Amino acid sequence: MRYYGDIKLVGDKWVVNAEPHVNIRLKDIFRQVHKGRKGDLSITTAPQVCKDLEWFTSRYPLHISPEDEASLAAGRSGYDQRQAELECILLPNYKPSEVTLAKPMRPYQAQAVDLLMKCGSLLCGDDVGLGKTIIGIGAMASAGTLPAIVICQTHLPAQWKEKIEEFAPQLRVHVVKTRRAYNLPEADVYIMSYSKMIGWSDIFMQRFFKLAVFDEIQELRHTGTEKYRCAKNLTSNTLYRLGLSATPIYNYGGETFAIADALREGCLGMHDEFVREWGSSIGMDGKVKITDPKALGSYLREIFLMIRRTREDVGRELPPINKVIADVEYNEAVAERAKKDLKEIAARVLEGTFVERGMAARQLDTQARMMTGIAKAHGVADYVKMILENGEKVLLMGYHHEVYRIWGEELKEYKPLFFHGETSPAEKERNRLAFIRGDSNLLIMSLRSGIGIDGLQFGCKLVVFGELDWSPKVHDQVIGRILRDGQVDQCTAIFLTTENGTDPTMIDVLGLKASQSHGILNPHSDDVLQSQVDENHLKALARKILEMK
Repeated sequence: MRYYGDIKLVGDKWVVNAEPHVNIRLKDIFRQVHKGRKGDLSITTAPQVCKDLEWFTSRYPLHISPEDEASLAAGRSGYDQRQAELECILLPNYKPSEVTLAKPMRPYQAQAVDLLMKCGSLLCGDDVGLGKTIIGIGAMASAGTLPAIVICQTHLPAQWKEKIEEFAPQLRVHVVKTRRAYNLPEADVYIMSYSKMIGWSDIFMQRFFKLAVFDEIQELRHTGTEKYRCAKNLTSNTLYRLGLSATPIYNYGGETFAIADALREGCLGMHDEFVREWGSSIGMDGKVKITDPKALGSYLREIFLMIRRTREDVGRELPPINKVIADVEYNEAVAERAKKDLKEIAARVLEGTFVERGMAARQLDTQARMMTGIAKAHGVADYVKMILENGEKVLLMGYHHEVYRIWGEELKEYKPLFFHGETSPAEKERNRLAFIRGDSNLLIMSLRSGIGIDGLQFGCKLVVFGELDWSPKVHDQVIGRILRDGQVDQCTAIFLTTENGTDPTMIDVLGLKASQSHGILNPHSDDVLQSQVDENHLKALARKILEMK
């Protein structure tokens, strides 16, 4: 037999000395080996590496001592055993480990905790309302995970603290107060908003935290940001990493890479490899559309990175949401005032230089959506007024502050409460509780500021979308605030739209984005959501505006 070099175990590394062409192949397969390194190549002894090395040496035989060969075989056997254990966890008859909490976990929640403890990293995409927060708390109550840190949206630290104290009162909780680092008091669980992470990045690198829980992990869907860099500093220095979100894919499927790589670096290869193998860049903004979302969703499950259960899967089904689409009056005078400026911007989107197109596209998105929201604001208010006059409680969703102002003025007799970007976290919490108590029948909320909050199901059964979001999963998140455990009534979602402005284009694009998310989250579903448009949505909007008379 011809040998291409040798391999030996040195400490906790496999050291390979092989012929140049074999080194090239080895570097292609084992990405932890630096491409520029020559001579001896060191590789970790992780079980999966042993499995791959054994396969590699069957193609390129390498000299190895009997003792080291036994170690390699043991590593490979460990990998096979681990895979079998992981597959066992997902079997219907699996009996999960017991976690001591003040209130018992449901079996499917404990199942997710066991999977995390075995894998070290997990994305839990369970449906809204199935208790992903409890899964996070169960992980905190497991052996070897403290101190833990929860990263959540700005309005959620108080809710997390409340839930931890309810389910695991034995855990000491500290909510991080400032973006600037300070001496942390002794605690078992630290809670921090995404906006505060930047000031704590150096602390993350000290390996102080054992478990990192990222609530609404779609916040990490963009690489290249300071927020993402800080998150990677945290995940690369913790033993366990848990991502929670019923809607991890907000827009196009390419967001999967950032989220998966934050939780388990390298699991989808390098970004350029991911784009090449799974999809392609689309549009001016370079966002990545996945060619086969179902295949990607299946792969994430095959590597035990993702688990997702629907209400049907766990036997906790609620009556389906009633969805109503209604037209409202559109103020042509508002559109007429904005028409000239929008046409100039639209022309730059289609005909400008590369830099001009990008800037113009963002400007067009902002101004055209605001124009649409303002033009139909009075019509939306009139529609909501009819509902309120019948004694119903309404969760009214919008996006622009000028639109909130119009709604507030038109509906002031109903004493509206507000929950959006200009309300402080404390004020948001007060207004949430006041709405649940019935102090007001109207809560005006930003489409993206209420993600993750609990309790609205006890005070409301009707949500009205006065403005739309580009992402269908934002709408799903909003609906999930009222359609969750504790809701006793049939729920209704009303989408108030117009045939003018940005609404028609947004409705088309929402179909495309929904198809991407559906395939990744539900790869084994027989349902097919067809993409309705393939071109960049802002180019489509620009053409529509230029066609305005």
